[in-house]
Amino acid sequence: MAKDGMFYAPKSVKKEVVCGEGEFTIAAVALDHGHIYGMVGGLVEAGATLKWVYDPDPLKVEAFRKQFPQAQIAQSEEQVFADDEVKLVASAAITSERAPLGMRVLASGKDYFTDKAPFTTLDQLSRAREEVKRTGKKYMVYYSERLHVESAIYAGQLIDEGAIGKVVQVMGTGPHRLNAPARPDWFFRHEQYGGILCDIGSHQIEQFLTFASCTDAEVAFSRVHNFNHPQYPELEDFGEASLIGNNGASGYFRVDWFTPDGLSTWGDGRTVILGTDGYIELRKYIDVGRESQGDQVYLVNHEGEYHYGVKGQVGYPFFGDLIRDCLARTENAMTQEHAFKAAEICLIAQHKAMSERVIWSGGAK
Repeated sequence: MAKDGMFYAPKSVKKEVVCGEGEFTIAAVALDHGHIYGMVGGLVEAGATLKWVYDPDPLKVEAFRKQFPQAQIAQSEEQVFADDEVKLVASAAITSERAPLGMRVLASGKDYFTDKAPFTTLDQLSRAREEVKRTGKKYMVYYSERLHVESAIYAGQLIDEGAIGKVVQVMGTGPHRLNAPARPDWFFRHEQYGGILCDIGSHQIEQFLTFASCTDAEVAFSRVHNFNHPQYPELEDFGEASLIGNNGASGYFRVDWFTPDGLSTWGDGRTVILGTDGYIELRKYIDVGRESQGDQVYLVNHEGEYHYGVKGQVGYPFFGDLIRDCLARTENAMTQEHAFKAAEICLIAQHKAMSERVIWSGGAK
């Protein structure tokens, strides 16, 4: 069981290869976050051909090639951009640098696949919208807590089949283990990581929009705080937000860096989805005290009570769909507007929380 979510990179048991060797060539540029392993791994499992890797840090490149030895070492990102065989560049750069890199990727005529959060400012988002419109290229985002979690994918299928009727509320928890000694310096600099609602809150907001079938949402309330890490004054170790979707559905989520050491995985992520005809609960990574294996799905509706262990049963269709989308210029994996809207709401929630933040000292204002 993974103890650190920074290197969460599940491998699919149920694989679907959607293209042949050399038909969809990709590169990995900027290896600042361990999510790059899951991003590239998912694409390779679906048939992508990994040709290049580039990062200015040779140690990161060496570690990457231990898992993906087929990747050639590029001497610069320009070398990658100049290769006409490369159709998509995957990246997990420092959060504040993801948008500038994306602009360079799109300008080179390639699609871009970035780790979440894709932006740290609304200005970056605005520029990305303009560049996508200008180039016609994709700016896709790795919202891994839905896209790379079989229980979340299965929940979406149940909802689409009408198992719980119309979704009226989504509640999510996204606890993470901090493991501060293993984190890079930029992780503790607010300008670079963007804040907790911008960072891990992005997963929760994207899931709300998906499960509740919303195309937009208002941030009714948001809050961030540093409760227990004064040695990292720019870290927010707790965040929460309440959303109201444009179809009337409501959402609430809490994210934090308080996973206790006694938990065998990096975070007890859970989601509860309430519908007009039932509800679904996801225990994504562990079912505490009962089952160490994650991807446990609980369904209650008018027909009865059900429990499904879906680990290894569903697969991760996003990656194959993304490859097909890039080749055919379709939007089946995720629409561009959905990817951008989730990011936009994250940034609004983060800004609202910061502007209304109350600084507490010893419990008093």
